[in-house]
Amino acid sequence: MATLKEKIGYALGDAASGGITWKIMSTAFPLFFTNVFGLSFADAGLLMLIARMFDVVTDPLMGSIADRTQSRWGTYRPWLIWGSIPFGIIFACLLFTPDLGPAGKRVWAYSFYLLMMAVYTLVNVPYGSLLGVMTEDDNEKNEFSSYRMVGAYAMGFVTLLSFPYLQKIIGGTESHQYAVLGAGFGIVAAVMTLVCGLLTKERIKPKRAEKFSFTQYSNLITNKPWIYMTLVAICTNFFNGFRYAAAGYMITYCLGGDVTVGALIINYTVFMAFGEVTCMIFGGLSPAFTRWAGSKRKAFVYSSAICAFSSIAYFFIPMNPAYIWVMVVISIITSIGAGLYSPLIWSMYADVSDYATEKYGTSSTGLIFSSGTMAQKFGGAISGSLIALLLGMAGLISSTDPVTGETIVTITDAESVKTMVWSLFSLFPAIVAVIMGLLAYMFPLKK
Repeated sequence: MATLKEKIGYALGDAASGGITWKIMSTAFPLFFTNVFGLSFADAGLLMLIARMFDVVTDPLMGSIADRTQSRWGTYRPWLIWGSIPFGIIFACLLFTPDLGPAGKRVWAYSFYLLMMAVYTLVNVPYGSLLGVMTEDDNEKNEFSSYRMVGAYAMGFVTLLSFPYLQKIIGGTESHQYAVLGAGFGIVAAVMTLVCGLLTKERIKPKRAEKFSFTQYSNLITNKPWIYMTLVAICTNFFNGFRYAAAGYMITYCLGGDVTVGALIINYTVFMAFGEVTCMIFGGLSPAFTRWAGSKRKAFVYSSAICAFSSIAYFFIPMNPAYIWVMVVISIITSIGAGLYSPLIWSMYADVSDYATEKYGTSSTGLIFSSGTMAQKFGGAISGSLIALLLGMAGLISSTDPVTGETIVTITDAESVKTMVWSLFSLFPAIVAVIMGLLAYMFPLKK
């Protein structure tokens, strides 16, 4: 029986990766790269596309390596313990803007973004795989998964809510602010990841396939639950990716900048923070919601429907700061659905891993969970890439002044840009939510 300390320790892992690094990467990076760092929209889009091709190789490879790791720390925990420091350092470098000129900055961004994707894989694939070896009890897996999501969303709320206020405290240029925040959040993420590795326990010894074989990869193609689960996971991350990456552009170009309500500054990070605390609350309620629904599959379908209907409703809100609280309320309703389905993803992946062990005789926990991490990065980065490319097509252009090095943003068609941004935050996610609901409905395992 796992202790409360261990569950909290496990939650710290996703508080670091999901609540800090990935939340900043998915929410702030698109706007940071184009409006602060100085990449063109085409460069930013291409960067994320290249990174995805990189992940197609590194994620499953890391899963296979993790499955075969043997050490005094266990199979998956050593990757968290020894990967924590590089994780924080590379994240800090990625938010630093060097004075290298347009070509040098492009090389810096591409190099450290790919390194960040690699170290994220090195830490997060083993972290996800831990769920498959910490307990055999299905209800306890749901609890661990729920703690994980609460940790991620609670830290995401703190990160996003504090972001604009920390920027004001730091002062100076925007590039300086991002550099200092990158260093600070990088340290916190590294410490949380280390503590997660030290506090968790591996109770189940995997049935290892000691020699490397491509059979385990071919087995995935015949594993029907894995195929459906991976498609569902990609959809969930497309859904979140569109909303988080579009939020900064929505506040900037549709609402005319930050909205001040009394002492509250509602910029794009604060706007999304309302959703984070909602996801945290309903992520904790997900096990009870699943019991009420009767199965994980049904719970996923119901929560997808909430996301789809609320996203469609958002599209019809007037683009006016006077309606900011209507926008917040609809966004919160969307986050209720996202909070309910988020813990289910990893719990259902654990079910897929158990199914694979029974069917093929050897454990492929790391490989299967690596597909969840790959889906996360694929959905988040492809959606961010599409947003950059679509906004460029709509009339938003970013470039770097070759003399001063300053970022220059111009708009050739303001109405086209506004409509595109609004749709990327509402209609695009709604379509994805419908698709993921249908896929969840067809998921073969009925637990």
